[in-house]
Formats: sequence, C-alpha cells, structure tokens
Amino acid sequence: MIRPTLAALFACLLVAGCSAHRSQADASDPYAGLAPEILAWRTDLQASHPACRKAGKCGEFEVTCKGAQDITPQERASGVTARLVAAMTFRASDAAGGQPGSAFATFSKSAAGWTRAPSPPVNLSSCAPV
Repeated sequence: MIRPTLAALFACLLVAGCSAHRSQADASDPYAGLAPEILAWRTDLQASHPACRKAGKCGEFEVTCKGAQDITPQERASGVTARLVAAMTFRASDAAGGQPGSAFATFSKSAAGWTRAPSPPVNLSSCAPV
C-alpha cells in the first residue's frame, strides 16, 4: 500500500523537477503538459472505473503505450495541435485477490489545453487499433 503511494509521489516530483528546466523546450514539444493529464486520468480511473469501484480499490497503474494520432482537417481548423491515444493497465484488488484491468483514452491538445475522451481498445504494447 505504501509502495504505490511512494511511487506516485516520486513520479510527481520527477515531473515537477523536469518541468522547471523544460520551459523553452515545451514551446516546441507538441506533447508538453501531457504528464499531469495522464495523472488526472489515473485518479479518475481509481474513482470511477467499474472494476475499481467493484473491487474497492485499484493499484499497479502503468501506461503501456502512447501513440500519436492523425489530426483531421476539421480538428486542425478547430485548433487541435496534437492528438494521441494511450492505454493504461491496472489491478483491481479485493479480499479475493486482484483482477487485471485496462482503460484507453484519446488526448487532444489545443490552445485551451488538453482534453481527454474515451477511446476504443488498442493493442496494449503498440497502441495500434485492435
């Protein structure tokens, strides 16, 4: 129980430490600012994913892949500058043991920031559509 908490804290410290030194690089990075969105997704999964709610808690979260997606002309016209799909695995734990779970999301970036939408399942290692 303490290990996942420490791991999450360590990840946040790494993101915070790196972000202070990357402000100039962020201007040219189409995926700048994605890390906090991934962490927010994880938090949302813990609170709302059916497997986590049924089991009472989830842990062992891992982003298994992130894959760039084509931006449609309509999306580009509406200001989308980056788009990717991500897959995350986790383990829903209860008194009977743990059950693996997974979730998929599409992240889109525009001048307003990142947005997240559900995605159809993708291959967990390549992020290619299944």
